[in-house]
Amino acid sequence: MGSILIAMPKPEDANKIAKIVQSSGMGFQVDICATGSEVLRVSNDRDFGVVICTKRLRDMNYTDLEEYLPSFFGLIVLTADASLETRSDRCVKLMFPLKRSDLTATIEMMTAGFYRQRKRKKKEPKKRDEKEQKIIDQAKALLIERNGMSEPEAFRYLQKNSMDYSRSMVEAAQMILVMSE
Repeated sequence: MGSILIAMPKPEDANKIAKIVQSSGMGFQVDICATGSEVLRVSNDRDFGVVICTKRLRDMNYTDLEEYLPSFFGLIVLTADASLETRSDRCVKLMFPLKRSDLTATIEMMTAGFYRQRKRKKKEPKKRDEKEQKIIDQAKALLIERNGMSEPEAFRYLQKNSMDYSRSMVEAAQMILVMSE
């Protein structure tokens, strides 16, 4: 689920921003954080989202926060400083006086982009380590040797067994190796 984290030195300012976000009907989980370290802790437990902050928090500035944020989080810096520079495309500056429509449109744009990135990342196949790949290869070799299967047939057999019994490919391969002993 997408999250909006609001970090401001003054709690009353953070509450005003939270009310704007909640009244916009975007449906994101909204959390108010007092420090940058709290933002980092909370953001590591969330899928994707946006952090709204000022250029200076109690324990760090926005550049430090941007550097340590998870990759599926963007940063909106609210400032009156026109010379403020952002270092990456996941950091956006919004100037005071702040328009409600600018804030909500920026949040929607950023969260949509991070949602798509996160979704693509989840679709990528999980990389197996050498030990897991070795177990799968041993099970395929056993199926090829004992059952006269080709390599693609042995792979499909492992894959089907994995799906039929709600196991990972490695677990299915381990079961074949155990049963052959």
